[in-house]
Amino acid sequence: MTRRTVRGPGWLAFAALFAAGPALAQAGDADLIKRGEYLVTAGDCVACHTAPGGKPFAGNYGLNTPIGLIMTPNLTPDPETGIGKWDYDTFEKAFRHGIGDEGEYLYPAFPFAWYTKVSDEDTKAIFAYLKSLQPVNEKRKESQIPFPFNIRTALITWRTAFFTEARFKPDPNASEEVNRGAYLVEGLGHCGMCHNERKIVGNSSLAGKLGGGVIDGWYAPNITPDGHQGIGAWSDAEVVTYLKTGTAPGSRPGVAAGPMRQTIEESLSKMTDADLQAMVAYLRTVPAKQTYKEKDLQAFNQPGAPGADVYLSYCSSCHRPDGKGVEGAIPALAGNTSVQSAGPQTVLRVIYGGLAAQSGYAPMPAIGQDMTEQQVKDVTDYIRNSWGNKAPVMNSGSAVSEAKAATQTMLAGTAPCAEIEQEPVRKAIEENGVVAELKGLTSSDFIPKLATIVPKVKAAAAGAKDDDIVNGLTTAFCQAARDEPGDGKLSWSARIGSFSNLAYSQIKHPEKQASADSGQPPATGASPMKQ
Repeated sequence: MTRRTVRGPGWLAFAALFAAGPALAQAGDADLIKRGEYLVTAGDCVACHTAPGGKPFAGNYGLNTPIGLIMTPNLTPDPETGIGKWDYDTFEKAFRHGIGDEGEYLYPAFPFAWYTKVSDEDTKAIFAYLKSLQPVNEKRKESQIPFPFNIRTALITWRTAFFTEARFKPDPNASEEVNRGAYLVEGLGHCGMCHNERKIVGNSSLAGKLGGGVIDGWYAPNITPDGHQGIGAWSDAEVVTYLKTGTAPGSRPGVAAGPMRQTIEESLSKMTDADLQAMVAYLRTVPAKQTYKEKDLQAFNQPGAPGADVYLSYCSSCHRPDGKGVEGAIPALAGNTSVQSAGPQTVLRVIYGGLAAQSGYAPMPAIGQDMTEQQVKDVTDYIRNSWGNKAPVMNSGSAVSEAKAATQTMLAGTAPCAEIEQEPVRKAIEENGVVAELKGLTSSDFIPKLATIVPKVKAAAAGAKDDDIVNGLTTAFCQAARDEPGDGKLSWSARIGSFSNLAYSQIKHPEKQASADSGQPPATGASPMKQ
């Protein structure tokens, strides 16, 4: 998995903006530390406190916020650059009150307005775990916050309007499970930091609670019980499965992308089923919200609809003309709740940036890199309003151009080659000299070369997930071929997208391609896969 290049749940998640102080952590009780590790994992703290390629919790992740670029602090107990010199009182004041170690107000990008609800016991456990980490000497880089937002004393206005210090109080009329879910969603999990419509106002009733909204160039969807725009039509089991795996089974298609995908991989997938079920139970009690009016939508379910020809050319070979995809391999677009969010940002980012393999689904090429902005706009509106889907159309192309500019991925060719983070896969690729094997290939060489490489890598990385092998091979191809001209027939995004899809096919169905010969088209006669 590649650490996300934009932070979401965006600029508001876990950006502890306090200046870190030194001192080695004291050991502390083993059970307390273990409890703290679970709580920190549930909060996905590592995401915003780990720079791309950096050490976990050492900070210097850049958060793109509406007031400027904020660099996150080092949370390891380093005596010079971390929180080693902090005692519990100092930590608690920052964590639950938004007051730094020098008495300064913290920016609301750090979710202390949610953390104020975390219990004393859990706060102590979190502090104990952070103090138990290996110290990393990593000086915090300067944030880039222009005047007047760099004047922290002005934050008193925000605090007066939107911050109320208070611990979580169980609802006496709710079940124990619902109260547990409320504690996680409204406290440590601070789900509203991304899923509230108006996030800057913090944890308040004014924040468009959980109705969805834009976060750092992605759209965090409506997670209220609304039947069309939210999770109302999903069963509890489907929502829990989505939170654990990033995909939803049954009749509610959906694949997590961008920030949510990383949150699932690093946090939600590691939580207990009981806690995930409690979160879902609480979300069922939140008043359903509609973030747009369906009656105002343009109709697309007709011949010759705008974007239909683009969809047939670029998308239908995988997602099918009826938008139903291929079960277990290509996610459906028809009925997909994420596709029908109020904002198009997530769809646009996926079109421009592609998706790595996940949860058994094939990777998606960054097809938007070979399309005009008008084509991207048309096909986005089309898939969001076809086959019974309903979502607002774009009145202008500004969201398209903004998404294109913001998308930085390996599959798009707008970011460096990723790192292979799964150690068994990385080792298997290195031991078998895969990068060297993938140099100098043309697109017609992909299948025969993969037919020889895949069995070796799978044998050397025994037990590794197919998704990780596909993504590892894709990264190896990037390292081998990024600076090569290829055969001149395909753009870079099409070349790496085709290779990645064929790697997926060879791993999942090697018998279909085993007879392919070098220099010849695939035995199936298929053209490079489009999604």
